[in-house]
Amino acid sequence: MENEIPLFGHWYEFVKWLLDKTEKFPRKARFTFSNRIDNLVLDIMEWIVDARYSKKKKESLRRIDLGISRLRIHLRLCHDKRYLDNKGYEFASKQIIEAGKMVGGWRKQQGW
Repeated sequence: MENEIPLFGHWYEFVKWLLDKTEKFPRKARFTFSNRIDNLVLDIMEWIVDARYSKKKKESLRRIDLGISRLRIHLRLCHDKRYLDNKGYEFASKQIIEAGKMVGGWRKQQGW
């Protein structure tokens, strides 16, 4: 992406990793957790692009923040159900925290 923002690059790499993980969830979890998580992370990626080009960045950034919070809950539940191992959960948590910091910095830049 031309003039790529750091958040997009970070999220893109995280999504690639996470899609590989959710693909390996047990069959019983694929239609609940996998689909929901996959759709959410892809939505967040689209919202990042929207924020990049939108004049109404505050709404897009709020939506990204909310999506990240929802994802955090889904992944915690997947970890508790043992669909995501400790190492994977730790990695995902670190990536989500980093993305949250990037969103926070972007929000600050917008005067929040």
